[in-house]
Amino acid sequence: MDRKHKGRLWEGIFVAGCLALCVTGCKVERPDTVLSDQQMADVLYDYHVAKAMGEVLPGGQNYKKELYVQSVFAKHGITEAQFDSSMVWFARYPEPLTKIYEQVNKRLKNERDIIDDLIALRDNKPKDTRPGDSIDVWAWQKIYRLTGVPLNNKILFTRPSDANFQERDTLVWSVRFRFPQGRADSLRAPVMAMEISYEKDTIVSGMLTAKSDGVKTIKLWADTLGAIKEINGFIYYPTQRVEQDMVADHISLMRYHAKDSIRTATAESPKIPAPDAGTKNPAKTDSITKNTRKDTPAPGTIRRRPSGNRKKIELPQPSDTGHNGIRKTSSR
Repeated sequence: MDRKHKGRLWEGIFVAGCLALCVTGCKVERPDTVLSDQQMADVLYDYHVAKAMGEVLPGGQNYKKELYVQSVFAKHGITEAQFDSSMVWFARYPEPLTKIYEQVNKRLKNERDIIDDLIALRDNKPKDTRPGDSIDVWAWQKIYRLTGVPLNNKILFTRPSDANFQERDTLVWSVRFRFPQGRADSLRAPVMAMEISYEKDTIVSGMLTAKSDGVKTIKLWADTLGAIKEINGFIYYPTQRVEQDMVADHISLMRYHAKDSIRTATAESPKIPAPDAGTKNPAKTDSITKNTRKDTPAPGTIRRRPSGNRKKIELPQPSDTGHNGIRKTSSR
């Protein structure tokens, strides 16, 4: 290797060494008194929950706000001064603090969803549906076992609409039925029905009978009835002559948004163009009002019916079979 190439090699090594020293020198050192990222995330999560709980206290219990916050510090074994100094240090370096708050927000959102589910179970009302074109809006358990006994012979549901429902939505309710023998008693087979109530006080419904194992589906929609108010449905399993349980599982209630558009006709009727003055064949007009027949009598005259062979229609008497008919006969 010549001297020129050796010089360039040493220059590259020197530049790389300088960059490594700069990176090492710019690395932020965290004091021992500052909480780690995971510790800070855990403390901030409980801290914001405590703050939210304090905001809903009655007026005479405001003193509990401070107790809630202090309980967070006691839970994590830190002092308020250590928490404040850690917040000051993280405020100088927003990048790690941003990642910490992303983690905290994700945990808060998950907890909110769990609380919404618990409230829905307590009030026996489903929570709001998720937005989207194809969403399963079934909010109850996915499997049921019915015996036909009066206290265990039906499944009922009511799904009110929310802001995520749209006009012309299609609802598809699917249930898989399973019988011990593969088939149900034809006279006592379970009945599945669903109806959609619209804002114009109109109902669209569908019903079927499940006589054998398999998935049964009811699909309902409407294009011109407006917004959906609520969806109701049920499965009824009659009392059996021979005890036979039935299982309904894989239950889903899919909601599909309409992606096409509906064409509406205009109220104005088409206009007939006026005839041109110089044309020999003007535009056709109403033949009833403009054209007259040659044999039309003048007003006030009496027209006699022409004589000759005429046909008359006779109405026969009812037959013994219970059918009435009309037949034509000719007379000469």
